[in-house]
Amino acid sequence: MPYTITDTCNGCGACKRLCPAGAISGEKKAMHAVDGALCIECGACGRVCPKEAVLDASGKRCAMIRRSLWSRPSFERKTCMSCNICIDECPVNCITLAEPVGRKDLHGYPYIKNEKACIGCGFCAVSCPVDAITMIVPEQKDAQGPGETRAAG
Repeated sequence: MPYTITDTCNGCGACKRLCPAGAISGEKKAMHAVDGALCIECGACGRVCPKEAVLDASGKRCAMIRRSLWSRPSFERKTCMSCNICIDECPVNCITLAEPVGRKDLHGYPYIKNEKACIGCGFCAVSCPVDAITMIVPEQKDAQGPGETRAAG
């Protein structure tokens, strides 16, 4: 079942701008709708909605998550067989193969070529035939630089 948008939608358009399938329509400041025939159930619309107006395929309300906390694929080179399935499954085309590293290993391995484009859908991990992809939340960089201390307050 496709995702749906409830009447708590404020028409901000964040979901529409992010949807990789073009499944969301609506005018600014008016309730948006999901075209069920186009929805690929990636969940990006639910993670970006500030009003939590999106219901997932099972009817559960999606919570907004800061984009910096969205899961990203982590690739295990020792397990990966360079089959390209993850690349083909990515709805935003942010994964590519790196060039082979040396003479002993002639394989290219997948990596995220555009971190900002990744929507954290996990399609790559689900489709990997050898379980070489794990979805992880990136480590948060501390706002202060090395050697700096925060003032007590």
